[in-house]
Amino acid sequence: MRSTTSRRDKLAAALDSNRSAGAADDPHLWLEDVDGAAQLAWVGERNTVALDELEADPGYPALRERLQTILDSKERIPYVRKHGQFFYNFWRDAEHVRGLWRRTTLEQYRAGTPQWETVLDLDTLAQQENENWVWQGVSSLYPDGNKCLISLSRGGGDAAVVREFDTATGRFVSDGFNLPEAKSSVAWIDADTVFVSTDFGPGSMTSSGYPRIVKEWRRGTPLAAARTLFEAGPDDLGVGAYKDFTPGHSHQFISRQIDFYSSELFLRDGAALTRIDKPADANAYTVRDQLIVELRSPWTVAGTTYPQGALLAIALSDFLAGARRFDVLFQPTATSSLDGVAATRSTLLLNELDNVRNRLVELRHQDGTWQRRAVATPAFGTLEVAPLDDIDSDQYFLTVNDFLHPTTLYLAEAGSDERVALRSLPGFFDAASLVVEQHHATSADGTAVPYFVVRDRATRLDGRNPTVLYGYGGFEVALKPFYSGVTGAAWLSQGGVYVLANIRGGGEFGPRWHQAALKDQRQRAFDDFIAVAEDVIVRKLTSPPHLGIMGGSNGGLLVGAAMTQRPDLFGAVVCQVPLLDMRRYSKLLAGASWMGEYGDPDDPAQWEFIRRYSPYHNVQASKRYPRVLFTTSTRDDRVHPGHARKMVARMQEQGHDVLYWENTEGGHAGAANNDQQARMWALTYTFLRRQLA
Repeated sequence: MRSTTSRRDKLAAALDSNRSAGAADDPHLWLEDVDGAAQLAWVGERNTVALDELEADPGYPALRERLQTILDSKERIPYVRKHGQFFYNFWRDAEHVRGLWRRTTLEQYRAGTPQWETVLDLDTLAQQENENWVWQGVSSLYPDGNKCLISLSRGGGDAAVVREFDTATGRFVSDGFNLPEAKSSVAWIDADTVFVSTDFGPGSMTSSGYPRIVKEWRRGTPLAAARTLFEAGPDDLGVGAYKDFTPGHSHQFISRQIDFYSSELFLRDGAALTRIDKPADANAYTVRDQLIVELRSPWTVAGTTYPQGALLAIALSDFLAGARRFDVLFQPTATSSLDGVAATRSTLLLNELDNVRNRLVELRHQDGTWQRRAVATPAFGTLEVAPLDDIDSDQYFLTVNDFLHPTTLYLAEAGSDERVALRSLPGFFDAASLVVEQHHATSADGTAVPYFVVRDRATRLDGRNPTVLYGYGGFEVALKPFYSGVTGAAWLSQGGVYVLANIRGGGEFGPRWHQAALKDQRQRAFDDFIAVAEDVIVRKLTSPPHLGIMGGSNGGLLVGAAMTQRPDLFGAVVCQVPLLDMRRYSKLLAGASWMGEYGDPDDPAQWEFIRRYSPYHNVQASKRYPRVLFTTSTRDDRVHPGHARKMVARMQEQGHDVLYWENTEGGHAGAANNDQQARMWALTYTFLRRQLA
């Protein structure tokens, strides 16, 4: 872990380097020192105020207990992932707060009575090592799966230690591939070699805080001896590498991530790197003998223009020989987009969105052509696909859920519409009287913006219903119907109305929907959100005193901007792990990596449009704002907690009524375990009920 002295030195350097940008005029800049004694004392004082009020509410204890029961329920679906011959699951409950990594066989899992074998007990490990370990994930060496690289975070941040683990012995490999805490990327090449991108020392990290050098590291040699394969630029986002293990089609790739949406892909053959000639903003990867390209922008090549949002395929060997005649596997329409692609042994599964509803299509490459088959799935709801083994099996897990029906996990197989239900969530709330509606609001520029409403069918349209409007609107993320025991128990079952907005900036209608709200067009996302708020008011579902808004991360920026621009529309705001100071966002933690989304505030021309919506710069003492609950995490090393801290300090200085809760753990998720999640959501919904009822 980096020392406090190191963090403070970096902060001091950042302050010195940014005085020309106006940073010295910010009286709350001192709150950016995450672990300073005075800063944590400031946090502690405000935490006390928030907790004293919300936890003293008569309904809080029962709500927290109910949410804890839901989050710890042993009836939750234990999602599994194949490593070698076993299927592994990471599980948290009341007895295993930090969690168990455990395994079973597919036969036992299908039978519904798995005999779980514990592989790693994180609670025991944390106690033995006196560390606050939070599980970050695992990758294994294909096909045997015995050699694993496990990532563990201290407190839930993105930075993690990497430790090699042998599932055959059930022990960490003391002299294996082990890395100290950093935002690393490690991938297997073979049993004795890995790709590694990590903090190699001064100059090895990008301005976004990610590794810019990828090396080949051989077992038994020190990390310092690893051989450099590629260096990205210091202002790139980062670099990584991976291997496709498909027999007969095995390749190694290095990916240079220039910014959030631009990249270069190189095919590695020994010391030679061949650049894959694709548009910078397109994604490319191989599936068996095919090169697959996902387009974010139109691409004219070899006399043909392929549309934005299309999915293309070509034989890799033909492509490398100079051919550019692609098969079009998917082409978007005015209402449809590509939501995801998954591969099984012999098919591609396309998860499509049409008017924010998923549908599944199966593609099979036979005799030089692609055969298309629509898979029979529920007409409404969200679908998620996870292959059992994309190299050696045609089976896949299909997850189906919507707002009202508990999530169900199926085992399906390519080529058939038949599937076996493996697990279903219990009904964590009574949905019998609830209905789901989809409406459209008209934004400021005339664009129709869809949104979902979940309510009781007996809801009176009198404008008095407590309503929560949730949004995100960024990074091409699509918000889709979902089943949430927490939302159902804490809000819907208490008579609340829930609204999910599908605003621009998201990915509900593909790249065009996302790019419509990039950089100087960011205001469109806020306009869309405000339009949805106005529409539910016009429909008399609710009214400003009873309408709350909620969002996290980029969604925290969204609700911060909506609040400062239209405080008259809302009765409460929940702003979670937010970006708020858009003058300094690019200098805080991973912020520089998001300039492709928001723009560069150090460019005067770009700052001109950013400053117009930056919540920290637009909150005013003369205005009356709805009450706000800000939540964040001390251990969030993606979005700096200084955003929320400084916004609270400024609003309190101006005399506004706000509450603030900063969890000392949790990373960007805001909570590191079920206990913390239960507390966070109980505080959130207690606040909303108190303000909106």
